[in-house]
Amino acid sequence: MSDHRTDPSVNYIEQHKQRLSWMPWLYYRLKPRHLSWAKPWQEQIQSQLSRLETVQIDQACFIAPQAQLFAEPGRNIAIGKQSFIAAECFLHGPITIGQEVGINHRCSFDGGAAGIEIGNRTRIANSVQIFAFNHGMHPDQSICQQNTTSKGVKIGEDVWIGAGVGIVDGVTVADHAVIGMHSTVTKNVPSWAIVAGNPAKIIGDRRDKS
Repeated sequence: MSDHRTDPSVNYIEQHKQRLSWMPWLYYRLKPRHLSWAKPWQEQIQSQLSRLETVQIDQACFIAPQAQLFAEPGRNIAIGKQSFIAAECFLHGPITIGQEVGINHRCSFDGGAAGIEIGNRTRIANSVQIFAFNHGMHPDQSICQQNTTSKGVKIGEDVWIGAGVGIVDGVTVADHAVIGMHSTVTKNVPSWAIVAGNPAKIIGDRRDKS
């Protein structure tokens, strides 16, 4: 019986690209024979993106071709080395992403005017939403006519943000914090805190897990 990976009728490389797009951490485990096609593929994607948008991409990053990054002048996106962005993410600058940051599939980030900052070695699960702006709510105007405000969102280093989390404008999540899945973060999160709920509240401390 032949190995399906050597069958010319099966486009194994294209399937592997799909796998990497949805699970980008696998890119960093590829053997040299796979890197021979995966690295040029990524270089082409990143080169084209850098030509079209004001995006700065450091070394050894992975960006899924299905990810949508928009960064007009003045709303730059900067991505630190060895960071990845998975399929069907939407990122609108200004956004600064540190080193070794993982952004999993279907996340939606908008930097507003003040921007989003994400620290080194932070992991963000799928379907997380971060919006660094807000609409006014004055009763004399319809919502579509209201001015927006932007304070910015800051995510520290070594933070774990669970699936489906929402983070509103003006929030700072300090280093080493953990946010439970489907939480809505409306207030600052201290270092090492574990928070969960809607609105998110402190339910523990990472240092107690040792």
